[in-house]
Amino acid sequence: MRLDTPADHTNEAERLLRTASQYPGDREPLLLRAAAHLELAGDRERATTLYDTLLSAPHTPENPALIRALKAANLWEYGHEAEARAIIEGLRALPPTDAAAWEIIAETLESHDELEASEDTFTTAARALAPHPLDEELSHPTQSLLTSRHRVRRMLALPHDDWDVQADRLHTGTVPLDDLHDPKRTWALGSSDPAELQAEITRLRSELGTYRTALSRPFPVAVLHWPAKELRELVSSYPELESEYPTYEAHLTDLEASLRELAAAGTPNLGIVQGTVPSYEAFAASEATPPANPALLPQYATTLAARGRATPWPPSRTSPCWCGSGTTYGECHGKQQP
Repeated sequence: MRLDTPADHTNEAERLLRTASQYPGDREPLLLRAAAHLELAGDRERATTLYDTLLSAPHTPENPALIRALKAANLWEYGHEAEARAIIEGLRALPPTDAAAWEIIAETLESHDELEASEDTFTTAARALAPHPLDEELSHPTQSLLTSRHRVRRMLALPHDDWDVQADRLHTGTVPLDDLHDPKRTWALGSSDPAELQAEITRLRSELGTYRTALSRPFPVAVLHWPAKELRELVSSYPELESEYPTYEAHLTDLEASLRELAAAGTPNLGIVQGTVPSYEAFAASEATPPANPALLPQYATTLAARGRATPWPPSRTSPCWCGSGTTYGECHGKQQP
């Protein structure tokens, strides 16, 4: 479902808040997502209240740095610059352990034209989280941080270093990062040459993927995976769903193919959520919808992702495959398809 208006985002925030009351164990990711929708609806003060609620909860949040970073970015956007700066300086005084939190505060500084401070923040995080950028596989949040750092350094006309080289290497878009992050690109928008305008449209489309990553952080687009035992029970209990899952092998093949198709279309933050029949039936009951309804399946996947249950895709080629086969991803579903 597309959310196109402030009212749509407000309604989605209310739905997430209701879900949080039903699943207190998943309260933190649900409230974070609700706050993001409130920001998009323009209700930034209420979003701040949700961040404060998470930070003042009786139990320590799983990721307090991320919550503080999001709160600072939100505060600065509606006139509370002094408070936002205080939070950012407090986070910068801590050792970087969370790439997403540091990327958010660096981008907040960038968006307010404090490029030198932004670059310094990015570099401090890169030094801690990717000490050997060319020699090891990096997590997806760290890759995103290096890409954003590349953009800021390009605007400052700084020479490439190893982290910039790594960002170039990891970039999968059709437009090279140096072109994508060229600060002189805006000049092309005044051109009357159709070829130049078309080239700029291509660059903007590629750049949109980066912005989608930032907007969707930390909420992936998730595809639903049923383990073999759960799938047998599901189809046995609800034969109407057999057309969705003719065999377990077909289910695994379709899942990997769907993820590759989404990745090829430029969809960022992809993930896999694992379904179980009891939780699916509980979800169906909460939605007052029969479990045999196929339209409920993507809603179930989205809710699991919002509850922080998604595993990022793709895993590294040397990590265990998401399907649970026990072999590495590179030797299992990570093999290149013809």
